[in-house]
Amino acid sequence: MVTTAQQIRDYQGPALLSYGFRPFFLFGALWAVLAVAIWLPLLNERISLPTALTPIQWHVHELLFGFVPSIAAGFLLTAVPNWTGRLPVVGFPLFVLFLIWVAGRAAILASAWIGQPIAAFVDLAFLSLLAIVIAREIIVSDHKRNLKVLVVIVLLLIGNALFHLEVTFDSEGAYGERVGITAIVLLIMLIGGRIIPSFTRNWLVRRPTGRLPLPFGKFDAVAMFVSAAALTSWILSPDSLLTALLAMAAFVGNAGRLVRWAGERVSAEPLVLILHIGYAFVPLGFLLLTLSILGLQYIASAGALHGWTAGAIGVMTLAVMTRASLGHTGQPLRATRAIQFVYAASVVAGLARVIAAFGIVREPMLQLAAIVWVLAFGGFVIIFGPLLIKHRS
Repeated sequence: MVTTAQQIRDYQGPALLSYGFRPFFLFGALWAVLAVAIWLPLLNERISLPTALTPIQWHVHELLFGFVPSIAAGFLLTAVPNWTGRLPVVGFPLFVLFLIWVAGRAAILASAWIGQPIAAFVDLAFLSLLAIVIAREIIVSDHKRNLKVLVVIVLLLIGNALFHLEVTFDSEGAYGERVGITAIVLLIMLIGGRIIPSFTRNWLVRRPTGRLPLPFGKFDAVAMFVSAAALTSWILSPDSLLTALLAMAAFVGNAGRLVRWAGERVSAEPLVLILHIGYAFVPLGFLLLTLSILGLQYIASAGALHGWTAGAIGVMTLAVMTRASLGHTGQPLRATRAIQFVYAASVVAGLARVIAAFGIVREPMLQLAAIVWVLAFGGFVIIFGPLLIKHRS
């Protein structure tokens, strides 16, 4: 039987197609740079794009359903073979999957020319195919416990489909956006709950005796359930008192998860610390959502959204991308000063975007958030691009 490691060693094609994380991390990060770099000029009508979406719709869609799926694909196509023991998707099949993602970005960009229905069809193809690939690997390997990840990918696909329907029929319900954010927050909670305590424990056991992260238990299960209930209520009734109460409970649960993972002991290891910081934006988002519903002055619901998007998504994706890229390209698991700069920029971007949502010094904070976001993901491209396009040394 050919092992995953043997498959990688025997692969003779381009290095960029030798593992899922390589093309999707590199070009996903590049798209994160481009999409945000042109966002403010687009919003201020200094430039225009041949898209059928409004500037805000394009911005939301390309970050939620363009950028995030590429990073999710890179992570899952790399992690699932390790979970299941099956061979990874490499070479031509990986290239086809990547081209479908690129086609989706081009279709949305040119949707005013080709028509919104055609653009939606092309765009939805990527998540549909990714779900099929992940489902096949999990089901054939009989690793049913990993089906939770597949459910989240399907939920992201549903959110994308709803988004396109709302654009087509000029609906302002924003259900697609909320479903998409819900899927991504749940994915962060699932993956974060698996890798953060694991990586933290692995680092701490080599240090002097002290508190270690607690394994997944009933507390985590309850926190996940309450968070899912809060997000479901938010999708259906974003301003209700029930949503506020559930969101507050979700804040407590996710803050408790962080406490259980002993993050205060990893300040000397940036590769691990950044995972804790990134996850901290998840409970922050729930807290801001609660306060916005209760109508406290200056607390806007957009603060919660950007706590999850610019904060949790931005920081967590870079944290996962850098660590996975180092490990799978044969580099030492060490955060250089350049990588630490990327981490710092991503955290500042998340915080600045949350502050901008409150209406306090909005324009300067928007500018700052955009600049440091571009620096963070641009930094990833500069640092890891050369590693991702050549074979492991």
